[in-house]
Amino acid sequence: MAYTLMVQGTTSDAGKSTLVAALGRAFAQGIEPQLSYVAPFKPQNMALNSAVTTDGGEIGRAQALQAYACGVEPHTDFNPILLKPSSDTRAQIIVQGHALSEMDAAQYFNGYKVNAMIPVLDSFSRLQQQYQLVLVEGAGSPAEINLRENDIANMGFAEAVDCPVIIIADIDKGGVFAHLVGTLALLSESEQARVKGFVINRFRGDISLLQSGIDWLENYTNKPVLGVLPYLMDLKIDAEDAIVEQQVNASQAKFKVRVLTLPRISNHTDFDPLRQRCDIDFAYINAANSHYQDSGDLLIIPGSKNVAADLAFLRAQGWDKLIERHLRYGGKLIGICGGLQMLGQSIYDPLQIESSDGLTQGLGLLPITTELTTSKRLTQVQGQLCLNGQLADVKGYEIHCGISQFNADIVAPLTLQQIDNQKFTDGMLSDDNQIFVSYLHGIFDQPQACQLMLAWAGLEQVEALDIDAQRETELNRLATMVNQHLDMDKLINIIKGTS
Repeated sequence: MAYTLMVQGTTSDAGKSTLVAALGRAFAQGIEPQLSYVAPFKPQNMALNSAVTTDGGEIGRAQALQAYACGVEPHTDFNPILLKPSSDTRAQIIVQGHALSEMDAAQYFNGYKVNAMIPVLDSFSRLQQQYQLVLVEGAGSPAEINLRENDIANMGFAEAVDCPVIIIADIDKGGVFAHLVGTLALLSESEQARVKGFVINRFRGDISLLQSGIDWLENYTNKPVLGVLPYLMDLKIDAEDAIVEQQVNASQAKFKVRVLTLPRISNHTDFDPLRQRCDIDFAYINAANSHYQDSGDLLIIPGSKNVAADLAFLRAQGWDKLIERHLRYGGKLIGICGGLQMLGQSIYDPLQIESSDGLTQGLGLLPITTELTTSKRLTQVQGQLCLNGQLADVKGYEIHCGISQFNADIVAPLTLQQIDNQKFTDGMLSDDNQIFVSYLHGIFDQPQACQLMLAWAGLEQVEALDIDAQRETELNRLATMVNQHLDMDKLINIIKGTS
């Protein structure tokens, strides 16, 4: 049986995902041989950024990143419950990698959630049999008292499996001591006893000025502060859900890339290899800035959890006219997954999966019709991209419930192969070579493929960026950080139950 440690936070975005990734990499590097075969686990996640696993399901993107940190392949057991919002009040429920149904919030919290601990404990039990250490990430905050009943995400899970908990808080938000003390105060006595220590995250400045506060916190709560983690500038790892805005000096960039920010945008980590390049002026176009934002040299329509609703939003913002103007002036346009479907003629939804209308007219820029089905395509793929007579290797994943028909003779730009070696083609180019569409997520991740697509779009002297190598560098950076700034000996004793 594996040892278990759960990381909970005082708030969303306190640093839980990053800390689990950092600890996963540190333990996988062998700081404690008895804990070096390690796996991540998040009982319940809510996110639109997901990843396809080797066993043919989907999990939260953060758990896939944590798996890479631990040196293991992503698996559906790492995130048994994934909620993918399709509106403000409804979400698709993914159970152990596969879509169960779509529910509104009341249906989930008053209905299915009562039994959700069953698949959670089922997945956790398998991980316990396979690994030496399971690092568990909580969700939001354990002090959300309105969500305590039938809790599977935080203390409800910790109590069910009897594991130790550490709580992380973000000092950059302000009020870190109030966050920690208040969170602890809202827990039951047994839950308070389960909390074995605190971590303060994103500190910048003179650590000596914080010491008196740490001393007070430890005396007041009788819990140790296991460490103070520094604010890491320019950390480049996959975002769990929030969109990370532009990071380069636009005045120094040679080429403009713009991405439409749809309300239900999914898998926007596709664009990290573009956002992080110093030779690209990258920005998201959103409702607040669309009136003065130009469409750049390359305009991208991203994936969407609800294509019909996001297409209606796109038209309401006047972005259909922006797209037409962009193409009229010679700009290049890319549609990924949901973006592919939007650029076609129509989207049929006979089962009313996304829309009660049953039919949504697309933008009509490509001879494509799409029909939505209850069966979601989930597969990891690799293959070749062909543009302007040049070839480049690609790999990534497909995750969509639409089946698209190309109603014209086309030469597909992608030849792909699934894990089971089945080959197929993907995507299309418009006759005028201005529009490229594909279902492939992660298409920019391989340096040669990214270079080829940017050259097609008009960027000269394209520089390579290896996003996979960069991810490895950043994960090692995180491991170094926790080794230097956390009391790892004390943490190991907490995990082993000897402190």
